[in-house]
Amino acid sequence: MPILSIMILLPVVAALVLATLPAGPDAAGRARIVALVTTIVEFGLGCVLWAGFDAAGAPFQFVENLPLFAPYLAWHLGIDGIALMLIVLSVFLMPLCILASWEAVQKRVPEYMAAFLLMESLMIGTFAARDIFLFYLFFEAGLIPMFLIIGIWGGARRIYASYKFFLYTLLGSVLMLVAMLYMVNIAGSTDIGVLSRFDFDKSVQFWLFLAFFASFAVKMPMWPVHTWLPDAHVEAPTAGSVILAGVLLKLGGYGFVRFSLPMFPDASAQLIWLVFGLSMVAVVYTSLVALVQHDMKKLIAYSSVAHMAFVTAGLFALNTQGIEGAMVLMLSHGLVSGALFLCVGVIYDRLHTREIARYGGLSDTMPRYALLLMFFTMASVGLPATSGFVAEFLVLIGLYQTSTWATLVMTTGIILGAAYMLYLYWRVAFGTAAGDDTRAMPDLSAREIAILLPIAVAVLWMGVYPSSFQDPMRPAIAAVVDRVSGRELATLPTNMTLTPALPTVVAPTAAEGATLARTHH
Repeated sequence: MPILSIMILLPVVAALVLATLPAGPDAAGRARIVALVTTIVEFGLGCVLWAGFDAAGAPFQFVENLPLFAPYLAWHLGIDGIALMLIVLSVFLMPLCILASWEAVQKRVPEYMAAFLLMESLMIGTFAARDIFLFYLFFEAGLIPMFLIIGIWGGARRIYASYKFFLYTLLGSVLMLVAMLYMVNIAGSTDIGVLSRFDFDKSVQFWLFLAFFASFAVKMPMWPVHTWLPDAHVEAPTAGSVILAGVLLKLGGYGFVRFSLPMFPDASAQLIWLVFGLSMVAVVYTSLVALVQHDMKKLIAYSSVAHMAFVTAGLFALNTQGIEGAMVLMLSHGLVSGALFLCVGVIYDRLHTREIARYGGLSDTMPRYALLLMFFTMASVGLPATSGFVAEFLVLIGLYQTSTWATLVMTTGIILGAAYMLYLYWRVAFGTAAGDDTRAMPDLSAREIAILLPIAVAVLWMGVYPSSFQDPMRPAIAAVVDRVSGRELATLPTNMTLTPALPTVVAPTAAEGATLARTHH
């Protein structure tokens, strides 16, 4: 069964159905039901993918190859463990976004639901594409639904935010397209697998790496090309922020691990100073900026930039623990940041403001809400037994093998992250309610609990039993590490030590990690 093609085409068909629904008082209700049923079916198909994926089997599974416009473009699909986990994350969040929009969105509901369904299709296609130009089509087309979601259903400055988002991400990708055309001309193939094994000249790798870096750095986003993200988050509707932070930001990290590291291994090794430098600045600078924010959405947006800096640092540690930690962190951040934006949406729907000063004392008036917000806050700062702890611990272990100074600076990001997230929670949940309207806010409804509780379960599951998420990704990560191992590493400043990657593909336990750190020291 061509399950990947079905998962890509089914939301498109559902979106076309919504476009043909007759106008009337029942159109919005029918659109919500069609979107919810479609996204639940997609989640079921994602579970089938996960259950049928054999971590010890072929590197890429569920492969489909239809040469549409050979040799220029092929409908070539397939997934490894990395793509599998990101697809599962996408289809898990999407029905929750539909439920979150059930009452919040009241205008042009069929078009809104159709935009989300198209975005789901394009996200799955991006992760499943095995043809480089097919990947580019899905990668770039994903901008259009989000541009419409922000521009039509966003806040007061939605036009400015949507155009800024679109132009930043589009301009960065133009250079990537030029690099792709050159690579296909030299290698004679559009197959991503062939290109990943092709040894491009070292001098050419440098420029190709920078061309891809221009696109993926904006998409992450990395400092200093991150300024579009806070504006997009603040103006986007709640569900748009969830998908933007939960999935779309992960396209940059996926691009690094799918293209930059295996295709340009020598350039990746030589330019780790660039990635480490930008990551260190980002994690400190954006954390300090988050600490002084008065808007909840903007605070969480800046925290996303800091967490993505951990991802890039882990990926370019060029060892098993670093890359594995970066991938787990992408999954964890997708869940936790999505949940935090949903929590902001819950109280925004009641009071129609995101100003932190307008709240307070919610632990008394909304105890169920305060409990779940506390859980996601703790996951964001990396509390043990949550997904954030596993991810950040692995990243720091991998990073320590490559650069002790970078590890020290990145660790300050964890401290600052705890500061701004706990400060946010203290202002919102404790103290005295800021006004009578705050005291009158009702606690979570059954629908809102049904949205937040599955994410809490997934965060706890990943924190207690992370190997269920790591095992499918380990062969793919091992292939990337094998590709970059033995490359001539850049010369870093004094006291920034570089050591070869560990040969094992099994993540150490906490005790083993501590022993490893002491032995290395």
